[in-house]
Amino acid sequence: MDKAQIVKQLEELGLVPVVRASSADEAMQAIEAIKAGGVNVLEITMTVPGAIKVIEKVADKYGSDVLVGAGTVLDPETARACLLAGAQFIVSPALNLNTIALCQRYSAPVMPGVLTPTEVITAWSAGADFVKVFPCGSVGGASYVKNLKGPFPQIKIVPTGGVSLSDPRGRSPFGHRAGKAVPRNRPRSASSLSQVSRK
Repeated sequence: MDKAQIVKQLEELGLVPVVRASSADEAMQAIEAIKAGGVNVLEITMTVPGAIKVIEKVADKYGSDVLVGAGTVLDPETARACLLAGAQFIVSPALNLNTIALCQRYSAPVMPGVLTPTEVITAWSAGADFVKVFPCGSVGGASYVKNLKGPFPQIKIVPTGGVSLSDPRGRSPFGHRAGKAVPRNRPRSASSLSQVSRK
């Protein structure tokens, strides 16, 4: 799948379940639940012990059936390791221009974390495919994203932080694909994610 197809798939699905777990086994259980729930996109954070090996295992096991991304990527070296392990997109909680440049070299979509209008335009100008507003819930949530979309209608904004599975409205607080935003949810457990995914 090429970069444009990956970006299109992320936009069309409208959510990216984030896998945070205390072990590789727990992460695989969450991934199995995501897949069982009919969602074929997921993000494995670098906070999962052995995250790069988990990415490799998911890429080997599911191949093109799952679009796997790497999250909490803080530098270009980690981004490269994730891409070589099989990650198809990179997500970061912060803006690192060198990570964006690395992803461009590998033709991989990248979603750096931003908060201010200056960071939004800096990330987009550097070639980010999406910008992740983090922590969105702490700065006004939907109204903040709406205010950012005013001057930046061409930028794909992904709200994150304050979106949860426990609140059905939290699944898409900005409206499904409103302003090309991709709401992101963080799984609480494998079983709860599987239940929500089937709804």
